[in-house]
Amino acid sequence: MGQANKLIRKGLKSTDPNEQVQIFTEAIALEPKNLDAYFYRGLAKHDLGDFNGAIMDYTKVIFYEPGADVYFNRGNSKYSLMDYSGAKEDFGNALKLAPNFIEARYSLAVTKNDLEDYKGAIADLDVPNVYKSPAILLQLARAYTGLEDYKQAIQNYNAAVLLNPDTYTFYARGVFYMDVNYFKNANSDFNASIILNKDNVSAYFFRGISSYFLGEFEKALADFYVSIRFDATDFDAIIGLALSHYKLNDLPNAKLNFDKAKSILMGQDMSQKDNLELFKNTYWYQKQYYAFKEGYNQLSKL
Repeated sequence: MGQANKLIRKGLKSTDPNEQVQIFTEAIALEPKNLDAYFYRGLAKHDLGDFNGAIMDYTKVIFYEPGADVYFNRGNSKYSLMDYSGAKEDFGNALKLAPNFIEARYSLAVTKNDLEDYKGAIADLDVPNVYKSPAILLQLARAYTGLEDYKQAIQNYNAAVLLNPDTYTFYARGVFYMDVNYFKNANSDFNASIILNKDNVSAYFFRGISSYFLGEFEKALADFYVSIRFDATDFDAIIGLALSHYKLNDLPNAKLNFDKAKSILMGQDMSQKDNLELFKNTYWYQKQYYAFKEGYNQLSKL
C-alpha cells in the first residue's frame, strides 16, 4: 500500500498525461482497490481524449465510493462524447451530493440547454445564493433565447457584458443579435470582440454577415477573406464571398467562389445533387434561408 501511494504522489507531480496513466496503472497493479489511482488515471485519460477509458475508471470508483467529484468528472467525459443524457445524470448526482458545487450546477445547466430543456437550465441557475457570474448569465441568456423570451435574454447578455466586457461576452451577445436580425447591434459587438482579440475567427465571420445585411459589401468581403485565411475550407465564408462579390457586380469572382463552395460541400461524394439542398448544413441555409435562396438563384445563373 505504501508503494502504491508513493507511485500516486509521483504521478501527481508529472505533467505528462501518458506518463501519469503508466504510473497510476502501476499503482493499481500493486493495489487493485486503490480508488485514488483509478480516479487520477481517469483524469489523465480524459486529458488524453480517452473518454471511454476515463469513464470506466470513474465508474470503478463510483461503485465503491460515490462522490461529487467523481460524478462530476465522469459527467465531463460523457459530455465530451456528446452523451448529454448521461452527463446530465452525472452532473445531477454530483449536485445532490454537494448542493454548493457551482461547477456541477453550471455544467448541468449547460447540458440541459444542449438538450433544449431551457426551463430546467433556468431553474438550476436562477436560484438564491448563486452568484451570477458572466458564464452563468450567458447560459441564462441562452435558455431564455431558447424559450423566445428575448427581453430576459438581452437583460442577461447585457449583465454579462457589464460584468466582464471581454471578447467572449461581446461575441455571445453579437450572435444573439444576429439571431433576432439586429444586424447593426451585432456588428458593433463583433467589432468590440475583434478589438479585444484579433484572433477571434468566428467574430470576423459574423461581422462579415452583419455587414452584408447592412449593405456594406466591401466590409463584408474583407471579413470573409480574413476568415478563409484562418481556414481555406470555410465554406460559409466562401459563400459570403460569392454573395458579396455578386452584390458588387464582380460576377467572375462571385462565380469562382460559388463553385468553390459547392466543390467543398460535395467533397468526395459526387452523387450529391447540385441544388439548394446541397447547402442545407451551412449557416446561410439554416439561419438566413430566404435571403440565401434569393442569392442562390442569382448565383446559379452565372
